[in-house]
Amino acid sequence: MNFPDDDTGQVLAEMHQAGIDLSVSHEVVFFQLFEQQAQARAMADFIEETMPEVSVSLHPDETPNVWDLDCSLSMVPAYEDVVAREQQFESIAAKFDGYNDGWGIEA
Repeated sequence: MNFPDDDTGQVLAEMHQAGIDLSVSHEVVFFQLFEQQAQARAMADFIEETMPEVSVSLHPDETPNVWDLDCSLSMVPAYEDVVAREQQFESIAAKFDGYNDGWGIEA
C-alpha cells in the first residue's frame, strides 16, 4: 500500500507494516490537549451532545496542568477519513482553547 508523505500517512504505513488490517473498522482515538480542565470538560460536553457516535475520556496528562480529552469512534482508518476527522476535532478543540495532538488505534 502507498500512503501520502505526511504524519498521517506515516502512521498508517507503520500500522500496515505492523500487520494491522486497515480495511476493517478499528477504535480510532483522536487526542486533544487543554491547559484547563474546564475547557476540556466543555469540549467533552459538546461532543457528547452533538456527536453520539464518539466516546470521550477526560483525564490529566503526564505533563502538569495539562488535560487530555480522548475522542474515540469506530471507523475504517482510511487516510482521507482520518484526516477529515482530525481536522474536525482540531476545529472543535480550538473553540475551547485546546488543540489536536494526533491520533491512534486502540489495541
